[in-house]
Amino acid sequence: MRELQRIDQREGPAATLIGRASARFAIGGKIRSGIKVLTQTAERNAQAKQIYDVGLNAGRSFDDIETEITHAVPELRYPLVPKNVPYFTVRRADFAMPEVAKLILEKFGEERGDGVRRLYRFPVVFPADAWQAIMPHGLMCYGVNELKYWSEYSADGRERYCMTFARVPTDASGKRAIRIFGGRKHMRRAENDGRCDPEACPEYQAKQCNLTGRFIFMIPGIPSLNAIELSTNSFYSMNAARQTLETVAFLRGGRISGFLDGRTSFWITKKLHDVAMINEEGEPRRVPQWLIELEAPVDPTRLLRIDGDEMRIAEGDRAVALLAGGPKATIDDAGTATAGATPQTEEPEGVAELERLPSDTRAEDDPLGALYAFVAELKIPRDKFERYAKKKYGAGWSRNANGIRRVAGAVDGFRANGNGVLAAIDAELDLFTRTD
Repeated sequence: MRELQRIDQREGPAATLIGRASARFAIGGKIRSGIKVLTQTAERNAQAKQIYDVGLNAGRSFDDIETEITHAVPELRYPLVPKNVPYFTVRRADFAMPEVAKLILEKFGEERGDGVRRLYRFPVVFPADAWQAIMPHGLMCYGVNELKYWSEYSADGRERYCMTFARVPTDASGKRAIRIFGGRKHMRRAENDGRCDPEACPEYQAKQCNLTGRFIFMIPGIPSLNAIELSTNSFYSMNAARQTLETVAFLRGGRISGFLDGRTSFWITKKLHDVAMINEEGEPRRVPQWLIELEAPVDPTRLLRIDGDEMRIAEGDRAVALLAGGPKATIDDAGTATAGATPQTEEPEGVAELERLPSDTRAEDDPLGALYAFVAELKIPRDKFERYAKKKYGAGWSRNANGIRRVAGAVDGFRANGNGVLAAIDAELDLFTRTD
């Protein structure tokens, strides 16, 4: 259940069904978008019903409950079916640390008249700025025990392929499987020239292959180093969330991660929509469905700034003050940066690093000079830094105070790790080169 997946920013994004693709994160738990209930046949079986009820009360996952039922009652191959409900499912068995599930329900669960505490909406903070990284998705076909086929795009994003696992080779005797280094190899499916064409795919037409995606996030106030995921098969939900994320990124100068205005998070909830569907006769109809919805409950004017988001500017105020040796900036309850005098009896924060900079660059009236001096102290080539800043923050960043503050805030985050900021710059320039 708990998976660890490598992040490599330098590889650049690949194409996916509704955009370009996806870094990955360590997952510590799953919130499920609905529930599973017994089929009518299983409901009539006393043993299956007992296993189901006991499993629910024990907080077991629906997958475990279903497996136990099929073992106990083999004639029930598929005893559970999904049910669309207005709430999310949080079960102890779906978390590496089961107490996290309990804490989520305690902090954000609600009772809505039936005496049962359920999760109807909850806050989230995303760990990356690329929506493809926090909403990975693809067409996937599962067999009885494992993934059989999945969609994957070519490097240039022009072709979508149907992938599968290659057969494990055997030794010269043909009797012993060769140990595979790095896991089973992937290959294009032999049928249909390896192309993913849903209209011509028997698995897709039989509803065995479906669009499968996940939201990956952290929940404020929940102590866990790993991310949490929420799975969905809804194109409508994912496409609407993509539009919300892209709008927020536009208003925040490319940022999705972190709190929206320094204190406000996204919220995930469900809303009832009439969804257009095609029936078996090919005729359109509309069906009511509870769909996952991503909310950004913030005044957009707080996000819309001349050259970036408010918090970066606030962080930049602090950084410029440190670089210039002046009063330190603080952030008030409204998320606004304010200047405060540094007590003369205390050494200003960061003074050890600043002592090595030329005194003329520390003057308050030359924050740009102070920034460049600090960049030089970190041994970052100035031409490379300027290319990075121009690409990420706009050509005019160095000609206005807010732009300088914003860039200074970003660099100041690497005060103790010059190699870190240089690696970040290299990764950003490589990404810009790939996507320009």
